[in-house]
Amino acid sequence: MIRRIGILTSGGDAPGMNAVIRAVTRVALANGFEVMGIKDGYRGLVEGNYIPMDKSTVSDILNRGGTVLGSARLTEFKDLEIQKKAVQTLQNAKIDAVVVIGGDGSYRGAMALTKLGINCIGLPGTIDNDIPGTDFTIGFDTALNTVVEAVDKLRDTSSSHHRCSVVEVMGNRCGDLAVWAAISCGAEIVITPETGYDELDVLERLRYLDKAVKKRHAIVVISEKIADVDELARKISQNTGFAGRATVLGHVQRGGSPSPRDRVLASMMGEKAVDLLMDGVGGHCVGMIDNKVTSMPIEEALSSPRHSRKDLYRLFDRLV
Repeated sequence: MIRRIGILTSGGDAPGMNAVIRAVTRVALANGFEVMGIKDGYRGLVEGNYIPMDKSTVSDILNRGGTVLGSARLTEFKDLEIQKKAVQTLQNAKIDAVVVIGGDGSYRGAMALTKLGINCIGLPGTIDNDIPGTDFTIGFDTALNTVVEAVDKLRDTSSSHHRCSVVEVMGNRCGDLAVWAAISCGAEIVITPETGYDELDVLERLRYLDKAVKKRHAIVVISEKIADVDELARKISQNTGFAGRATVLGHVQRGGSPSPRDRVLASMMGEKAVDLLMDGVGGHCVGMIDNKVTSMPIEEALSSPRHSRKDLYRLFDRLV
């Protein structure tokens, strides 16, 4: 029987993680459980860096970005002996189950602990929207809003100087942030792992927009880890009528107060995680699929293909 639940955030931070911490804590307390916050992700779990949580502990964190519990990467957690040490540390603290908020690496850690007797539930916390088993991850909507605001401002200045702004967004080899932003901002070109990258085609498209369409500005949204955006901007200046300028938005996309959508999504997923643990379920991850909060075994989620975004790319092509 579960009496004490631990909660940790792992991997890159994302807006809405604090909303999950708040929801898990308050729902668990309302059902008679004790809650322990685990500092600095799996590293804190192994080291026993735990703090008791109550309603006041999670007051006034709903609107805060980042994670009040902190996060740290522990690559050694893949080692079975480290996992066993973590289980012993949890048992010493009388923690019966753990809610893990993070990406696919965090999910694997949760699955490993469940196999060793500690029921864990994974929640998708990442701005990249690259976790299988859910249509949307916690933090994606806030990051998208940050990107859209930045690109809208870049378009204002680009149109004044006959420029092409090349905007690099995050995504960790997932193009969701880029394609959603491109549609939202009316970008002329989007480059993602899904579209592939053809430099000559990009330059030819921009020459057409300049000479034939007579556009005064253009926006190219590109996912990280695909091309050197400074080099692409330089080639745009050399080979088209636009003055190319590169902007790397970087980690600003991870910050900021979570959007209302992310706050509600995080709260709903946090509630679901506690409900699953109350039912004796472990090794599951929570997701939002077809606008419904659901769960599935982590192993099943990680082996499933990610949701297809062909409809979004088709829409983008029809709008430009």
